[in-house]
Amino acid sequence: MSAIERKITPADILPDAEYARRRDDLRKTIIAEKKNRRVEVGPFATFYFESYETMWLQVMEMLRIEKGGAEQLKDELQAYNPLIPQGRELVATVMFEIDDPARRATFLATLGGVENHMELRMGGQAIKGKAERDLDYTSAEGKASSVQFVHFPFTAEQIVKFRAPVAEIAVAITHPSYSHMAIMPQPVKESLAKDFS
Repeated sequence: MSAIERKITPADILPDAEYARRRDDLRKTIIAEKKNRRVEVGPFATFYFESYETMWLQVMEMLRIEKGGAEQLKDELQAYNPLIPQGRELVATVMFEIDDPARRATFLATLGGVENHMELRMGGQAIKGKAERDLDYTSAEGKASSVQFVHFPFTAEQIVKFRAPVAEIAVAITHPSYSHMAIMPQPVKESLAKDFS
């Protein structure tokens, strides 16, 4: 895997038979890592901080399910490579999870523009999230998508502060209809610190 390049290439993709043989072990390993890459914020939002490994597994699973071959692989790489952190950022998939479809639709209808209200806070600084380009997160009617992809760009100084053992990091959503914050657990902070080069 080309983790140093922070980009999945066709050469990183396992043949179907090999992935099928190794799938259980690979999934166990990466799912275990993902436990220290998530933060729940309020009752409905979860930030899943992505990495090369989480995106590689996602691509492999999509290929396994859809069996679209080389043409599908091109689309999957185009979709998931931008979500791999590039050394000076953290990248999160933010999911608003409500089981009841009617309740979820009502909630999301009040959440338009939420992609512009996500931030990481540390030492009195706010690192504002930037929505993944080329995707519409809020409909013309003002309804938010239940899945958001957000980049948190860091300066070199902020990376040093993030890595400091005593630094407390808060994950926040500041939308008027959903204003919640959670302190990032230390194991999550330690895991995410490895995303910086």
